Amino acid sequence: MKLLLKEDVHGLGSCGDEVEVRNGYGKNFLIPNGHAIAATPKNLKQFNHQKSIVQGRLKKIKVDAEAQALEIGKVICMFKKKTGDNGKIFGAVTTQEISKSLRSHGIELDRRKLQLKEPIKSLGDFEVPVKLHPEITVAVKVTVTQEEVESKVSPKPPKKETSS
Repeated sequence: MKLLLKEDVHGLGSCGDEVEVRNGYGKNFLIPNGHAIAATPKNLKQFNHQKSIVQGRLKKIKVDAEAQALEIGKVICMFKKKTGDNGKIFGAVTTQEISKSLRSHGIELDRRKLQLKEPIKSLGDFEVPVKLHPEITVAVKVTVTQEEVESKVSPKPPKKETSS
């Protein structure tokens, strides 16, 4: 029996493959469970049409991701953070802050696409990978600098007069 697989079947084939199986396996398992359809000329034509529509959609998504990757490659996210005596920053730069900075540059990006293994906790320049598409990964440049500390000399409070 010839069947057209609607999804990947372990040990048999992947989606879109035309396979030859025994009648019982096809009629009792693959077709009822929605894993395959009969390989008639009508079904082949319909499946190929749907496949071309999906491929067109996937191609458009990839082109959009490439355009966004070019935009992200041009941006440098700057963060000024307070630091302690040893040069470590108080708090950390997280994916949420990076995403917010990108938004201020006009780039809408879900923070879950940022592949930051752990928050940035030191000063310096970093490259954070962004996975926009399974085939497209770009690095966003992040610079963390020390916040300028203004040395304010506080005026002495006036002396209180004591009445004795």
